[in-house]
Amino acid sequence: MSATALAPSGSPQDASESERLRNVHPLAWQNPTPHGRYHLLVIGAGTAGLVAAHAAAALGAKVALIERQWLGGDCLNVGCVPSKAILRSARLYAEMRSAKHYGVQAPAEVSVDFAAAMARMRSIRARISRADSVARLVAAGVEVFFGAAEFNGRDSVTVAGTTLHFKKALIASGAGPETPDIPGLVDAGFLTNENIFDLTEPPRRLLVIGGGPLGCELAQAFARFGCQCTIVQKLPLFLPKEERDAAQLLADALAADGIEVRLNTEAMAVTVKAGAKHVDLRSDDYQSTVVVDAILVGTGRVPNVAGLGLSAAGVTFDAERGIHVNDFLQSSNRHIYAAGDVCLPHKFTHTADASARIVVRNALFMGRQRLSALTIPWCTYTDPEIAHVGLYVRQANDQKIQVRTFTIPLHEVDRAIADGEETGFVKIHIRAGSDRILGATVVARHAGEMINEITLAMVAGIGLGKLSSVIHAYPTQAEAIKKAADAYQRTRLTPWLRAWLRRWLAW
Repeated sequence: MSATALAPSGSPQDASESERLRNVHPLAWQNPTPHGRYHLLVIGAGTAGLVAAHAAAALGAKVALIERQWLGGDCLNVGCVPSKAILRSARLYAEMRSAKHYGVQAPAEVSVDFAAAMARMRSIRARISRADSVARLVAAGVEVFFGAAEFNGRDSVTVAGTTLHFKKALIASGAGPETPDIPGLVDAGFLTNENIFDLTEPPRRLLVIGGGPLGCELAQAFARFGCQCTIVQKLPLFLPKEERDAAQLLADALAADGIEVRLNTEAMAVTVKAGAKHVDLRSDDYQSTVVVDAILVGTGRVPNVAGLGLSAAGVTFDAERGIHVNDFLQSSNRHIYAAGDVCLPHKFTHTADASARIVVRNALFMGRQRLSALTIPWCTYTDPEIAHVGLYVRQANDQKIQVRTFTIPLHEVDRAIADGEETGFVKIHIRAGSDRILGATVVARHAGEMINEITLAMVAGIGLGKLSSVIHAYPTQAEAIKKAADAYQRTRLTPWLRAWLRRWLAW
């Protein structure tokens, strides 16, 4: 299966799946007849494409949106939505097994109903698909075309045998899973995010190749569904971008779920024997073989640039970086922009959303908004979650910025103690000599929710000292942020100031 291969959904065709497909690609859909030149032509109806199309149409622009498969893109169909749905079900199974920890009588046996969890996922996906539906786009004034788009000039595109002309265009074709060059892998068959949510039963033994966010999230979920999971990571550490203490806490959590993590290990070859997949591994000079029933590949994502006719449009690109854009998200053809995974290193749904809004302003209204001005948080949705925003200390050191760090472990936070969720911390970095927040990492059960307060402070220019005066509802785990701010405030009490206060109080 190639990185850009697209196939009909293999999900069970229940009522939920039928509803999703009616919303995201109606079987009897007829492309409209184009009339005149579009103010904005959008290729790709993932997050970036949908946001741009709706925003431009709402502002009065004539908009065409081209999608080759499903509206909603990866996020809705094979990414964020289905993965978070099954992560929640898997977490509940883990909580059921640890019921005694909460003073609750544990069930005699926790029986996993994988089919029910996947049916719930499909129901959620169908419900959310209503917001991305063809009907909603048409009601907003967007002309929707299904088919493969290909530029045939600097200001025109063909789709399903029809030529569309545009004043400005946005390429938001996204990215697909990378296929590592491992002999025998393709012949043996493997899973990616594009087909793992079509499973009707969990594999008994699962090998995950890649220790990034996708690999860690799904390995933990399937381990909690009862799979014997192994993660193989070529690098000597997993989640390589995150701070080491954060990754170590996650490593401990994965081990507690029974997941075997093999770092500094590479999959060399795959063979199939008696219906099982035999994967040869190498770690330095040590070689071994692991036998599994399924392989999940999560080694990265590659931009979808093939077949778009980008050269005919005068758009510079390459297979690794995708479309080359400047800080205004403009390509080498000044009338064509790009947004989302096809051009950005941060391949997140919320980054795609933000970049699409920049394109609408810059392309249609002579805006000069810069991608580099964005403050982008992100989160790995394992248990505990790892969220981050801004600079890491190593990045600050590279930029010769002096940093002070304030860390509050969750075992010092009342609500985390009450919840039995003491694993984690809030770590906030500020510029030395000021209270300006440069970055933060949060490790907690709901770190993705907690990081937003710090992101808001950074965007609004609110210093860490000011957060000390923000009243936080008690008890909440977010109180750890206020505790970090209080810790900063205490550092302002210099020996001179302490002596002055003692004299004042003694007067």
